[in-house]
Amino acid sequence: MSFFRRAGDTAPSPASAIAEFWAWWARARPRIEAAGFTDRPPGDSAPNEPDASDASRAAAPDAPDAAAAEAPGAADAAVPAPGAADGGLSGELIEEISGRVAAIRPELQWEISGAPGAAAFTLSGGGAGELRGICERWRRAAPPTEGWTFHAARRAEPELLRRRLSLGDHEFDLGYVRLGMRADPNRARVHLSVYHPDFLFVAEEARRQVAANVLVWALGEDDVARWIGEVTIATEQPVDALPPDTLGAVVAQIAEPFKEPTWLRGEGRTPRGHPAQVAVLFPLHRQDHPLCDLHVAVSLPYANSNPDRLPVAPSSTALKAFQEKLSGFGAHAVLALSETGDGLRVFHLYADPDSGVVAELDQLAAEWPEGRARVAAAPDPAWRTLTPYQP
Repeated sequence: MSFFRRAGDTAPSPASAIAEFWAWWARARPRIEAAGFTDRPPGDSAPNEPDASDASRAAAPDAPDAAAAEAPGAADAAVPAPGAADGGLSGELIEEISGRVAAIRPELQWEISGAPGAAAFTLSGGGAGELRGICERWRRAAPPTEGWTFHAARRAEPELLRRRLSLGDHEFDLGYVRLGMRADPNRARVHLSVYHPDFLFVAEEARRQVAANVLVWALGEDDVARWIGEVTIATEQPVDALPPDTLGAVVAQIAEPFKEPTWLRGEGRTPRGHPAQVAVLFPLHRQDHPLCDLHVAVSLPYANSNPDRLPVAPSSTALKAFQEKLSGFGAHAVLALSETGDGLRVFHLYADPDSGVVAELDQLAAEWPEGRARVAAAPDPAWRTLTPYQP
């Protein structure tokens, strides 16, 4: 699920903008702390309190229109950008922070929550896989800052589900939100119908903004991307609907059998019409490998095959041993997929481009004894190469 449009995979490196952000942060932090802020999101107010538009949470100005990215049919929305609040961050300071964030990537969203001395700054890509690595690199580059924590994705905040959310001229009491839930154990997903009685009176955009915020507050941005499948809007309460604070327990039940991913295997045909074998690691979540923005394909020819041109011993044994080596890069790379047929096995990995893994793969390929191995690498921060192979 994503709050923003997909960004192009060929966007320039944000490294210099991240460095400039943290250099600016050292100068700007005293002003931010002096302004003061609260932990109330924009347009939200506690029950029986007037609406409070708070500067502690803000989207970068001119944020693009929402569009689903991670999960088919997922609700798409962006948190509305607040104006200045009395006693909080000024409009000028919000604009300054937003400019620094937009210099990293215009699609990014930021928020400051908590209070001076116990504050959190979150940079979010709205669940879009291609932005997750940027946010993580920003977080890891943060200098130690007393009284602050930094986060690369919006966290679960279930207490906000008991408040009210104002969008435009309409206020939603989130206590009336109900979720119809359908477990899909074959895909390790939960499909949802999101209902609020006021959906009858508002436009589709407002409905989806409510749905998107409710899901993130219930689970956190990363778990929405990991476990939520199709999200639809309901104008009639679904049968057996539950309040959103139960969603975490349902997701935990779905996730339990998938604590350790396994290899799913399938068969098909090569372009030449011969039998092919495919193995994909499942489930494999982009959010668990945030720095792995680089797709690497390692192609190995094999010398010993059956009449269908599939590998047999000793080639099959050598390929298995090679795969075991590919599984040993830890957080620097993950083996996601293999394709076999017509005398060739192609291993697909996602790697941290700054880790030196590609050089290690080049060395391993050079040592392959059954023909000329090839290593090809290209940026793929959204993991689009893997998408067609997912259940």
